[in-house]
Amino acid sequence: MRFTEFPIVKEGLLLVIPLSILTIVLGFLLPVYITLLLILIDLFLVYFFRNPKRSIPDFEGSVVAPADGKVIHAGEYLEDRFLGGKTIKISIFMSIFNVHINRIPTSGRITDVFYKKGKFFSANFDKASLLNEHNALLMETENGKKVLFVQVAGLVARRIICWIKKGDAVVRGQRFGLICFGSRVDIFLPLETKIDVKIGQRVKGGETILGYLT
Repeated sequence: MRFTEFPIVKEGLLLVIPLSILTIVLGFLLPVYITLLLILIDLFLVYFFRNPKRSIPDFEGSVVAPADGKVIHAGEYLEDRFLGGKTIKISIFMSIFNVHINRIPTSGRITDVFYKKGKFFSANFDKASLLNEHNALLMETENGKKVLFVQVAGLVARRIICWIKKGDAVVRGQRFGLICFGSRVDIFLPLETKIDVKIGQRVKGGETILGYLT
């Protein structure tokens, strides 16, 4: 089994294991309510950093959701920072109860990665895309289409994690990172993309098809 398929991501294990050891060692010395609180925190961390398997669609041209959550934007958008023109933008908001593993939307190669420090507005606000801390990944698909997807930190989220770099070949549904404790992911697709989701829809990263590249 590859480590990326372990039930909990390694970043979570780095928190869960020490806290579990601390709880066991000090559990008999601390008041019961503190011990119970530590156990609850540990269980929440296990839940938050869960790493479920997904059934990745294999339809030609399909674009899958890069994150679990709720679609809060789906429509035309002028993306002039990296793509320089009109695109289709889909934004997915992740609450702290969603799986926070991020996945590659379609197969291709990463052509650039842009990280920017920023503020921490609530991730469901439109201004969060531009003003919050974010990590933008630009890719070129196997058919030469440009796709941009952006990890955006939220009000609670203070850490963006990305496991891939410029030049990496990637495949649809591949895990590429996570954002800790509530956030959003924006994806920008060519204007001619056939969209298959709507605002308010719940999606699963790597599994729900957002649309089809034409």
